[in-house]
Amino acid sequence: MALMIIDACTACDACEPVCPNEAIKEGEPIYIIDPFKCTECVGADDEPQCVLVCPAECIVQNPDFEETEDELQSKYDSLH
Repeated sequence: MALMIIDACTACDACEPVCPNEAIKEGEPIYIIDPFKCTECVGADDEPQCVLVCPAECIVQNPDFEETEDELQSKYDSLH
């Protein structure tokens, strides 16, 4: 399942540089996660790095993009 950033985002820029897939971009007014690039860090790390560094705890599961770990790994492999 891809992740998404909710309105509680403070646009602190902590999440963008830690994303191994460059799925996080600055939006108006908050950051956004491209669900077609987000693999929840499967293939790169044990945990989603953006969630670990987010001080506002505003990164949650995107209910519109349910994916298995195998699907996330396949997406990661195709991006790299």
